[in-house]
Amino acid sequence: MILIVLSFAIAPMIYNQSEFNLRCEWGAQGVAQLAPISDVVVIVDVLSFSTCVEIATNNGAIIFPYVYKDESAIDYAKSVQAELASQRQRWTTTGYSLSPKSVAEIPAGTRLVLPSPNGSFLTLHTGNTPTLAGCLRNCQAVAEFAQKYGDQIAVIPAGERWKEDGSLRPAFEDLIGAGAILSYLHGSLSPEAEVAVATFQAFQQDLLGYLKKCSSGKELIERGFESDVEMSAVYNVSDCVPWFTDNAYVNSAYKVN
Repeated sequence: MILIVLSFAIAPMIYNQSEFNLRCEWGAQGVAQLAPISDVVVIVDVLSFSTCVEIATNNGAIIFPYVYKDESAIDYAKSVQAELASQRQRWTTTGYSLSPKSVAEIPAGTRLVLPSPNGSFLTLHTGNTPTLAGCLRNCQAVAEFAQKYGDQIAVIPAGERWKEDGSLRPAFEDLIGAGAILSYLHGSLSPEAEVAVATFQAFQQDLLGYLKKCSSGKELIERGFESDVEMSAVYNVSDCVPWFTDNAYVNSAYKVN
């Protein structure tokens, strides 16, 4: 029995990359393993949650992550006095959604509930660990902000979900985004983090081209959202760092210390 208890206690330590300052792991299990032992967590969901959050908060909007796209989202939006984002549909020209283009001109002060099974889900499971939203657009700003907050940094590529069974599909664009952020951080890299950096550096010269050719990008283009891929592929153009506080992402420039 003692051996069983010790094995159970030691096993999680194998996966939490605690020997390294800079860590990287996929999805919900990545959050579960890395968030509790990190000073700050960065959620990376390039197509398109993190990109939407960066653009919206850069405009001064307040974004409430929410997991479910059902009736409960309506009640939640009412409870926080916010609008509810709609489904992303090619024939919709008004209203906010997970489409980065839809929030490009969102007014300052807008309160928006943004349901997402990936970026929102992960954000809401980081517990008490300070949480940021990172993408290609704000990779350097996020890295520099995170580094000032602490040395132990977890970067979580969200990945997508297979429609057939809801299981994790590691996504090229999120690995690229995680690598972009990690490339600006200083400290010892876990092997997983090193892979992310190396992948980003290998594809850095043509981010748009590769995002359009990866599975997630092709899916969005097929659905009529090529402009969303284009906006998500823009590299290092924003100083906005979305900071998760009081159940919402806000521009960290407005964060009260």
